[in-house]
Amino acid sequence: MFLSIIIVFATLLLLGIPIGFTIGVAGLVGMYMMANDVAMFSMAPLQFFSGLDMFTLMAMPFFILAGEIMNRTGITGRLVKFSNILVGNVRGGLAHANIIASVFFAGMTGAAVSDTAAIGTMLIPAMEEDGYDLDFAAAVTAASSIIGPTIPPSNMMVIYGSLMNVSIAGLFAAGFLPGILLAIMLMILSSIISFKRGYPKGKKSTFKDKILGLKDAILPLLMPIIILGGILSGVFTPTEAAAVAVAYAMVVGFFILKSIKVKDLPSMFVNTAKIAGVVFLIIGTASILSWVLAINQVPQMIADFLLAATGSPAVILLLIILLMLVVGMFMDIAAALIILGPILHPIAVGIGMSPIHFGIVMVLSLNIALMTPPVGACLFVACS
Repeated sequence: MFLSIIIVFATLLLLGIPIGFTIGVAGLVGMYMMANDVAMFSMAPLQFFSGLDMFTLMAMPFFILAGEIMNRTGITGRLVKFSNILVGNVRGGLAHANIIASVFFAGMTGAAVSDTAAIGTMLIPAMEEDGYDLDFAAAVTAASSIIGPTIPPSNMMVIYGSLMNVSIAGLFAAGFLPGILLAIMLMILSSIISFKRGYPKGKKSTFKDKILGLKDAILPLLMPIIILGGILSGVFTPTEAAAVAVAYAMVVGFFILKSIKVKDLPSMFVNTAKIAGVVFLIIGTASILSWVLAINQVPQMIADFLLAATGSPAVILLLIILLMLVVGMFMDIAAALIILGPILHPIAVGIGMSPIHFGIVMVLSLNIALMTPPVGACLFVACS
């Protein structure tokens, strides 16, 4: 049965059927094969609804809306300018500014593709004009964008925490260090390449320039501080924090910067609904498929296979990461997270990993696939 589900899933995926429907059909095929009776389909609506019936998932559309509002306020330019003031005077300064801007931008949207589109639109042409190779500029933008889902707020962490019953606050707190380390490593690599290729330095900024740049960028930079500070201090839950983020974004956009109008709200709501709707469809259909796999003990079979192949937790973790990298190359990250999460999470816990630690590993591994061909959404956006 498991092989039949894989064949159906792969066939529909190759035919270009949207991932949400592909997962749903694969799940229904599995349901039918369990009893050779269409009566099993009566379980599908129940599993679909139960997959979405989680209070914590309400945070996701709020975070998407907050990012949408902040993008419309035009603060991306302020973040890029401030990043350039901070690090633009070193060799390969615009590449470093690109990476720093991604770190700042992560605190607003937590979405890699949005990061690539917003920052790439501004910095890729500027880098090319300043003498950087176009392929390097696009690669830096795509690579740094995966910092977004690692540093809170992160929709992928919300999904993982909701499905695996793991503390979202803990995931948010744990995501900061890997995100910063990733940024540092990217900057080190960019420095090496910049010295080898002789990329230019930018103009050295004064202390006054830094203060003025901080003044312009302080509003978006406060958002992640408010969100994470409020969650960790117990003032509000992650879901309430998402609503606070929307309120803060609206105050900034309407009353402080005055860059958005009431007439802009419908389009922002529609964009948010489109993005959230697709993710919720994937979550619902993936819940059906996950239920089928769990009933047929597929996670246990995979765990037994891995433990029989090797007794080393490090090797098992390496195999899991390789699996996520390969799957993420061909599948939507949310779908991969929802399908693989219930299968791999028990295995990781069984070898002694913290659920929060594994959540960060899973989110980061799947996000790396966003810049990996043949699908590589961030790579395509950067190149376009």
